[in-house]
Amino acid sequence: MDFRIFTEPQQGATYDDLLAVAQATERLGFSAFFRSDHFLTMGGNGQPGPTDAWLTLAALARETSTIRLGTLVTSATFRHPGLLAIQVAQVDQMSQGRVDFGLGTGWYEAEHTAYGVPFPAHRFSLLEEQLAVITGLWETPDGQSFSYEGHHYTLTNSPALPKPTQERIPVIVGGGGPRRTPALAARYATEFNTPFIAFEELEGTFTRVREACTQAGRDPNELTYSSAFVACVGADDAEFERRATAIGRDPDELRRNGIAGTVPQAIAAVAKARDAGAQRIYLQILDLSDLDHLELIAREVVPAFA
Repeated sequence: MDFRIFTEPQQGATYDDLLAVAQATERLGFSAFFRSDHFLTMGGNGQPGPTDAWLTLAALARETSTIRLGTLVTSATFRHPGLLAIQVAQVDQMSQGRVDFGLGTGWYEAEHTAYGVPFPAHRFSLLEEQLAVITGLWETPDGQSFSYEGHHYTLTNSPALPKPTQERIPVIVGGGGPRRTPALAARYATEFNTPFIAFEELEGTFTRVREACTQAGRDPNELTYSSAFVACVGADDAEFERRATAIGRDPDELRRNGIAGTVPQAIAAVAKARDAGAQRIYLQILDLSDLDHLELIAREVVPAFA
């Protein structure tokens, strides 16, 4: 089992907060630091305000050396795919090939209206075209040009530069859609992610993606299957409940739906996800000031799956 740390900076975090978590992520042996791509809090005042996902990851690329870096997930509504392909390729160069790229439709209309960003109705087709454009630009051989004509985007004779350091940047597609999302993952993804769904739904969701791969003539085992869960772990019940209170969550709900509870309970939750087919877990850390939490998970939970 691969364990990654996932943060939600729009809830209130400075770059220095994120740097501290990223460096702890690396020091403690987690494989990656990920962040959301949002510009408005989903509760609270959001102070000190949002940070840009790819600007943050560019800086972290120069202040870390081993962990992978990425988004869960970049919103297709926020950036033109041509510019996004350049940004992500540049961060991949800056990190010496440590970027994973998650892309989704975007869903939070309020953050779009708050910052004057269009929120189109047909966002899935936007996502499909962005994946075609971005991967097409990256995969165009040196010295050749890339053109694309779609409903949303047209590119003509692009030099398709810069190139990423990696031969292929891992692409993460996720969600719970029963048909279109599995088909999109089968076509473009190297990883399929289930974000915050019930443990009981994991196996069926992964099965639909595997079936979509087979229908597309692709080996389903080429994909990595991952899940994201809220993490809230304590050395004992009192510490767990203190951490649950700090993030404003009900302890019983966390035990049902997250990697949560005492250490044995958290280990049992990871095992449940593993048995349903998850090969990678994204641990959503909501209290970025509590680095002791990361220490506990690294020391007591992760070794159970070595």
